[in-house]
Amino acid sequence: MTVAGVGEFGLIDRVTARLSYGESCLLGPGDDAALVAAPDRRVVASTDVLVEGRHFRRDWSGARDVGHRAAAANLADVAAMGATPTALLVALCMPAELDPTWAEELADGLGAEAGLVGASVVGGDMSASPTLTIAVTALGDLGGRPPVVRSGARPGDVVALAGRTGWAAAGYTVLSRGFRTPRLLVEAFRRPEVPYAAGPSAAEAGATAMIDVSDGLLADLGHVAAASGVAIDLSRDAFEVPRQMRDAAQALGADPYSWILGGGDDHALAATFPAGTALPAGWRPVGRVAAGAGVTVDGADYDGPRGWDHFRKAE
Repeated sequence: MTVAGVGEFGLIDRVTARLSYGESCLLGPGDDAALVAAPDRRVVASTDVLVEGRHFRRDWSGARDVGHRAAAANLADVAAMGATPTALLVALCMPAELDPTWAEELADGLGAEAGLVGASVVGGDMSASPTLTIAVTALGDLGGRPPVVRSGARPGDVVALAGRTGWAAAGYTVLSRGFRTPRLLVEAFRRPEVPYAAGPSAAEAGATAMIDVSDGLLADLGHVAAASGVAIDLSRDAFEVPRQMRDAAQALGADPYSWILGGGDDHALAATFPAGTALPAGWRPVGRVAAGAGVTVDGADYDGPRGWDHFRKAE
């Protein structure tokens, strides 16, 4: 069986039948557009795309895994603004010979990840394409709070991190070398564990700037430093190397800090807080903001990979 045999509308029916809807979804799939509640009267919106061969491989990850990853990439962006995600819109472009079960299981992963934050997949589109591509748009609600943007960091602020970094990058390296273990690292690449609640809690605690760490901690904090017109210095000692990561790095001849500081796809949240702020649960200090420009580690330029650029290799 193929998606061409099932047909566009037959596949839509099969996919939407697997979805459930939260309170923010007032009208789901079936009409020309969905209807989503916006209690704050402002809507946070973000979009991201996953392309087979560039962002995922079907021989590395199942359809449910890809669904989780696609949803997480967008939901994390909403959380990084200090908002609570409410809805996802998904566009799926796929080869006509694709098994429809793959699309159904993708929907399972998307819906399950959205359900972690009470959001819903409320609509989207499908089309034939030679390259399997998933485009997701996420919506969110600020709950009356101002958004936490990248440009608010000030000298003297504390840099803090919620979530983990390096795990997905380590898993990617393991898979790219032809291995499937350590399973803990491989699963971290397949399904990130995103600290969604840390975004709104950081906003409530007075975070001055915040960002989703999708491309690498150094690279993404570089965006904060540039937008805020400041320098950021990280403390290497603030980052513990887990045993599984240390062992994998030794076996693969890799530097685990290149994963922790330069690896993406874990979708941790990085934020700056005024000095003396009591950090919310789940946040830990990792550095300081100062006058100047750029991001350093222990006061010096870092000579390892800094992050991912979609039009270049990791740098």
